[in-house]
Amino acid sequence: MRNLRQWLLFFLLLAVLAGGMFWPLVKVIGGGCFVDGHFTAEYLLGVFRNPIYLEGLMNSLAIAVCSTALASLLAIPLAWLSHRYRFPGQRIFSSLVLVPLILPPFVGAIGLAQMLGPYGALNALLGCGPIDWLGQARWAGVVAIQALTLYPIIFLNVSAALANIDPAMEEAAQNLGAGGATIFRRITLPLIMPGLFAGGTLVFITSFTELGTPLMLGVTRCAACQIYDEIKEISASPFPYALVTVVLTFSVLLYTAMRLTLGSRAHAMQGKATVAATAREVRGWRGAPVLLPFVAVTCLALAPHAGVLLTAISVPGSWYQSVLPRAVTGANFVEAIGHDMTLAAVRNSLTFSSLAVVANTLLGIGIAWVVVRSRIAIRGVLDAVAMVPLAVPGLVMAFGYVAIGNWFGNRAAVMESPFLRGLLDIRENPTLFLVVAYAVRRLPYMVRAAVAGLQQTSVTLEEAAANLGAAPLRVARRITMPLIAANLIAGVLLAFSFSMLEVSDSLILAQKIEYYPITKTIFEMFQLIGVGRHLAAALGLWAMGFLTVAIAGSSVLLGKKLGALFRA
Repeated sequence: MRNLRQWLLFFLLLAVLAGGMFWPLVKVIGGGCFVDGHFTAEYLLGVFRNPIYLEGLMNSLAIAVCSTALASLLAIPLAWLSHRYRFPGQRIFSSLVLVPLILPPFVGAIGLAQMLGPYGALNALLGCGPIDWLGQARWAGVVAIQALTLYPIIFLNVSAALANIDPAMEEAAQNLGAGGATIFRRITLPLIMPGLFAGGTLVFITSFTELGTPLMLGVTRCAACQIYDEIKEISASPFPYALVTVVLTFSVLLYTAMRLTLGSRAHAMQGKATVAATAREVRGWRGAPVLLPFVAVTCLALAPHAGVLLTAISVPGSWYQSVLPRAVTGANFVEAIGHDMTLAAVRNSLTFSSLAVVANTLLGIGIAWVVVRSRIAIRGVLDAVAMVPLAVPGLVMAFGYVAIGNWFGNRAAVMESPFLRGLLDIRENPTLFLVVAYAVRRLPYMVRAAVAGLQQTSVTLEEAAANLGAAPLRVARRITMPLIAANLIAGVLLAFSFSMLEVSDSLILAQKIEYYPITKTIFEMFQLIGVGRHLAAALGLWAMGFLTVAIAGSSVLLGKKLGALFRA
């Protein structure tokens, strides 16, 4: 009977994941490859024949490559220094390394555009003419924002990988006469490749399909923005489907290529380090060279944050041809949070995110229990499927939900029923699809948090309760849940906060103003003439403060295991 329950739960969860993850992908691929029930490659080839589409793909690829490379150049040295040395201010700056995660990249674009504009702070500081530093190379601004926001993901993963290295291997190389650079290149770097792959893959795919930042900086010749513009043609032409299919194919191929070049280069050790590496302690002025890279990277990473803050507190028109605003005010915060669009957006985001987290929690606990506690031989399949959202671009998933919503909206049975039309027609009400999209996108966080909790909890306690006659649900409620509560709370905090600030799904799925979440409202406010940029920055800071609390709480609960939530 126990084995039967495990199999029933396994197939139930697999069916739910198939409906939420693979049906959108099937709709996307089918729309681009099948016309009137017949397979055709005409539209897929048409994407490559179209010079505009091809340019967009190449630009997105360049942005992803450069963002990942720059993020790695920032993160790897910091992780290595933090692992190898103990220096003054290490705790503070190791925490500040995570600060960029609290600000969505597309909000940071507001501050960057303000500071690097023709009449922005940088020109005023240098005392030069109206130079548009972004100019024709606005994609470089996208790269900078992406790298400065996402490098903590690589830092977390590389730090965890460094902690697992057996120090005896590096000591053996040193005893054989190898220098520091040789040890890092021949010993350390190959051993941390799995961590670099885990973080780098997530940064790469996120940068490749990022929508909000290019829109904010006016970089419209990239695949993500082209897909966003083609949403209105989804019912009239297979080309939008074909473009999304190509983006999905690129993502899978690029993921595979990174897996082969980075992930497959992992070198096995006898096991995880049983003895922690001894960090070299440097005090006083001797610690300055170690501390300086942390200070420099932190200042660079905080620059967009500072720009957003200054934009939010400046009186409209007062930050013009000056390093700092000439007049400041708190009215922007009051007006932003009290705006009619904002009140509805906060309510919508709270509703969508809360429902998504409930679904996340139920699915995450169920999947984690099957993976850790069941005896099903193929239980790893469920774990792998649950991680798919980290490897599949959110932009692609969102487009698939639009396709499903339009499919429902064209069904006569749906259109004739007011209840079904309000629930399943995305053009009428996108609530269901936004909740599903948020839940699917953040499900890996809950799964990893729950799996970590169950792995740290002895199964003997649950078996003892079962032997005393407790029903499975009672065992879960009285034994399992209290023991993994900290992990679940951390997962809930992250899933809820990142759902509140989800960009791609919000921009694509929420087409009616009464259903705008916070991120869509920030984007719309940014478009307003006059005070729009200031209100968008103020609302972005409200969101940043909310996410700060969530990440800080999760970091306290999970500690060094926080990095495991950001692995593809």
